[in-house]
Parts: sequence; structure tokens; C-alpha cells
Amino acid sequence: MPRPKPTACLALADGTVFHGMGFGATGQVTAELVFNTAMTGYQEIMTDPSYAGQIVTFTFPHIGNTGTTPDDDETAAPFADGMVVKWDPTAPSNWRSAEALGDWLARHERIGIGGLDTRRLTRAIRQHGAPNVALAHDPDGQFDIEALVAAARGFAGLKGRDLAREVSTRGSYTWDEMRWSWPTGHARRDGPGHRVVAIDYGAKRNILRCLSSAGCDVTVLPATATADEILAHAPDGLFLSNGPGDPAATAEYAVPMIREILERSDIPVFGICLGHQLLGLALGARTVKMNHGHHGANHPVKELATGKVEITSMNHGFTVDAETLPDGVEETHVSLFDGSNCGIRMTGRPVWSVQHHPEASPGPQDSFYMFDRFASSMEARGA
Repeated sequence: MPRPKPTACLALADGTVFHGMGFGATGQVTAELVFNTAMTGYQEIMTDPSYAGQIVTFTFPHIGNTGTTPDDDETAAPFADGMVVKWDPTAPSNWRSAEALGDWLARHERIGIGGLDTRRLTRAIRQHGAPNVALAHDPDGQFDIEALVAAARGFAGLKGRDLAREVSTRGSYTWDEMRWSWPTGHARRDGPGHRVVAIDYGAKRNILRCLSSAGCDVTVLPATATADEILAHAPDGLFLSNGPGDPAATAEYAVPMIREILERSDIPVFGICLGHQLLGLALGARTVKMNHGHHGANHPVKELATGKVEITSMNHGFTVDAETLPDGVEETHVSLFDGSNCGIRMTGRPVWSVQHHPEASPGPQDSFYMFDRFASSMEARGA
């Protein structure tokens, strides 16, 4: 049977236009378009703050079939601005489902479009880079194509944007919830632990859970926290979280703080994703924007010291330029997809970071041990 009249439209800055069926919220949004290759975890992806300012194309065709549940939220609401899928979401079929994907998106004012040739779209992103786009959903199917293309061309993009400040917590809070396990779910950690200050540049809940499960008493501070504010908590370790935007923009306030911590204290420092990039900048390296970035749950990363390969979850559009690492800082991990940097450490000090997401959510659990490594470094210091 013929498809009904399209109710959604995706316009690229180069003038390419895709029509499909809208779901979720109505309206219009402009953003950068990326693709994600994960086969599971669409709700975790949509609620990852690292996707602020982006619309996600899912290469896996069956998105929405399992519905949504509050247990899978990585933050209180989606940060991705919209989603693009191959097939229109079906009615949820899963015992955990509490709400259909379309209803969940509508409640959070996020637009979805289905029925697109996501393979063609993904190839275009790989060949030409992550484009700026405008996504519109109108149940009546009325679209001003010229205006949508103009809106896409007018989007400023992510380069030079400090989005971490926008998604970060406004105040401080403590965290004691641990990783999910059967049959108890998310248990609470009790008893004394390593005092860790986690800087929230867009932190995912499962990162905080992994820190708690590794024996850490976690205090979360805003992205703009100063060295004095951090050291006032007498931390045994400092954690630098994931987050969105251009690391060079966030670095204006984050790098001076990191450098001051390294000068005034010998506590272990561990960074993930944006935190990795910020640590790299603080140590004297540079970051560059990638053509289309790494977004998925199946990325092979090699640890250079051991030769071990881990399958990891990734979400980043910028990378540390390994060629700019100064003396005293060494590369520890590389992507086996393109050789880009995935880890660094200071020689002789417990200061290191990785580009991938060891907490997964979604993704494989090959790198969970890094949180225990962080805890061990604090134990070695006598904390």
C-alpha cells in the first residue's frame, strides 16, 4: 500500500532533503547530524548530554520496539535534539516498557522522523562530514523547504561552542547509587570510601554509578568549579566527566582549574571523553574536530602497553591530536578504526584519561576495570 503523506522533513545545509513520517514532538529544530551504530540503548543515547546540539541517525533499523523506561535514563531528560530512524517505531513489546518512544519524545519536546534511507544518510555523513540540518515535524505535512535549508545553513555548528556549561549541574550534590544488578537493581553504597570530586561537564548517571561501585564517595560539582572549590572537599581523587561541545571553548575555564589542581595537589586524576580532551589541553596538547566523529557501541580500542583490544562505547566529535602531546605525556590507547587517540597519561603520576566510555550504557563492559584502577591509584596514595 502507498505510504501516507509525509509529516516530517530533514533538510541538510547542502540542499538535500529527506521526507518521512514524524513522531514525538511537533515543530522545528536545527542541529548537527551524526550517526550512531549501536544496536541497543537508544534511550541512553538520547539522554546522554554529550549529544547536546546534535540529532542522531540510528543505523540499526528497529528503534523504539522496546519502548522507554525511567531506569534507562542517563539524565532527567533527553539532550539530543532529535532522532532519525529507518522504520517508524512500533508499539513497544517489552516487560520493562513504561511509555512508548513517541510519547516519551513528545513529553520531552524532541522530534523524531522515520521512514528515511538511513544507510544513504550515513554514507553521506561519512563521506562529507557531519552536516548541519533542520528537522521539522508537522502533522499536516506543510513545509517551507527553502526556509528549512536556510535554517540548516544558518546553524552555527558545534565548533567554538561551550555546551558543557549549559548541560552541567547548577549546584553540588552527592551520589551513592551503584551499578544495576539482579535482583536488587540499583543498590546504595554505604560505609567510608575514597572521596572523589566529579566535575560535571555533562556526566552520565552510569559513570557516577561505576565510581560508587568502585568504592568512591562521590561529590559532583558544576563544570565551572574552581580549584579552591574542589580542594575544599579534601578529595582523594578528581574525576573529569564526559560532555558536549568544543573542548577548546570549555577549556577557557576548565584548563586553568585542571592545571592548578596538578600544581597544588598530587591526587589521582581520571577523565573520560570531554574530560579526556580537557586533560589533554591542560597538559599542552591540541584538539581537532573530526570529520564525522565516533558514535557507537562497537569501537575497538587498543591499549598500547599490553596490546589488549577492548570493544568500547564511544560518542565524540573532537579528538586529542596525539602528534601534539608534550614530553612527560604519553599515548596509551588508540582507535583501531582510524588510529585516532583514545587515551593519555602523565609519566610518573596517576593522571590519565580515555576517549571512550568505560561505563558503557549502552555498550560492552570491557572497560569497567578502569574505575577500579582509579580506586587503586587512590589506595596506593594511602587514601
